[in-house]
Amino acid sequence: MKRLALGLGLALSATGVLAQDTDRDAGLAAWADIYAVASHPRCTNCHVGAAGRPGWAGLGYGPDRLHAMNIIAGESRIGAESVPCRTCHIGAAGANDRPHAAPQIDDAWRLPPVELAWRGKSSAEVCRQLRNPDTNDGFDMAALSDHLAQSAFVNWGFTPGGGRDAAPGTLAQLLENLDIWVAAGTPCDNAG
Repeated sequence: MKRLALGLGLALSATGVLAQDTDRDAGLAAWADIYAVASHPRCTNCHVGAAGRPGWAGLGYGPDRLHAMNIIAGESRIGAESVPCRTCHIGAAGANDRPHAAPQIDDAWRLPPVELAWRGKSSAEVCRQLRNPDTNDGFDMAALSDHLAQSAFVNWGFTPGGGRDAAPGTLAQLLENLDIWVAAGTPCDNAG
């Protein structure tokens, strides 16, 4: 009887470890898909650092480069110090079917806060950044999910139109991956 109890205990322990590994593995796989979106030029064009220089990469035409016309969004992140984003970008939904026209979305054009800059960062760096409210503009995971679901910018990133490259997958898949990642404890790959 003692042997049976010991064997059962070991089996349950092994199952628990296996379940934890599976959760972590599922979380890391979900994170990999999240990072594929976050690291896509459709996102990194605007998730830039304090220099405030948006990019023109992954537009579906021409070489990848910084936004033309020497656009610098400045500390305001809306270009108030030089040329405001709204000079060319319209804050109303549009068809976005003309590849060389400034995209239109139903929101005020601006760069994300510097805290959310991740262009050029590794998967592990962005992972640690996004799971920490001190480095993700104060989002807890529920607020981050709401932001992704409601943001006109995020929605547009999956359907930019005009022959522009879209972020991989769909918004629904991104939200599902976020749920899996959060349920697994927001694991990050230790490398990088």
